Formats: sequence, structure tokens, C-alpha cells
Amino acid sequence: MGLETKLDLNEETIDHLQDLICANIDAHEGLKESAEKISDSSVASTFREIAQERTQLAKELQIYCEWNGEQARKGGSASAAVHRAWIDIRSMLSNGDPYSILAEAERGEDHIKHAYEDALKASAGSAMTDVLQAQYRIVKAGHDRIRNLRDQFKAQE
Repeated sequence: MGLETKLDLNEETIDHLQDLICANIDAHEGLKESAEKISDSSVASTFREIAQERTQLAKELQIYCEWNGEQARKGGSASAAVHRAWIDIRSMLSNGDPYSILAEAERGEDHIKHAYEDALKASAGSAMTDVLQAQYRIVKAGHDRIRNLRDQFKAQE
């Protein structure tokens, strides 16, 4: 067993990358949908910006999978589709209220943040640690922006 490199990742590392690709695609779709449902244009713009970040993170991870001869995931999960349906329902019931949509978006961001934390723990010392740590910082910053917006709108109620 040789030393893992970014061009020779082990199967476990690739599995973690595939999971993170899926989580980023899910986050992109959820944030994009939230941007369409929310009544506040500034928050919608923030959602679109963070969604674009998630797309870039997924693309970067897809490249590493493909460099290793693996077909990278191109779609999200079924559970995220259910979460987006819940966002739709909550949006209709709240008439696009920013707080309720931000609360759901923050729940989605909790999911991706935890996915990165789990991957970092499980693949400590991997050739991908530096990439995953850099991406985690981006994910955490997006999560915190949404959490702070949620808290700001909660204070206004």
C-alpha cells in the first residue's frame, strides 16, 4: 500500500468526495429554490451567491474523482428533494416570510457543514485534507452568513 496522492486516492477518500459532491449539489438546489421563494431580494441574492459557491465546490471535487478514474456524482439526494418540498410548503404557508425560509436554509447548511466535518474526521491525513479544509472554511462561512441573517430576521419579529 503506497502513499495516497491526489491522483491515487483510496476508495474511502473517493467515497467521501462523492458524498460531499452530493451534499454540495443538494445545497445548491436548496439555496436556488429558497432564492426563488423568499420575499427579500437581498437575502435572495445571498442565497444565489452561496449556491454558486456550492456549485464550484462540487465541480472541484468532481475533478478529483475523475482524475482517479471514477465517474463523479452529478445529482443530489432524494432526502434533499424532500427538504426542498418542505421549503415550498413552508414558503406558501408563510407567504415568502424571510425568517421561516432562512430557518430551513440554515437547516440545510447544517447538513453540509456536518458532512464536511465528518469527511474531515474520517479522512484525516488524506491527500485531500488541504482541499477539504479549504472547502470547509467556505461552507462554514456560508452557513454562518445564513444563520446570522436568520437571527437578524428573528429579532425583527
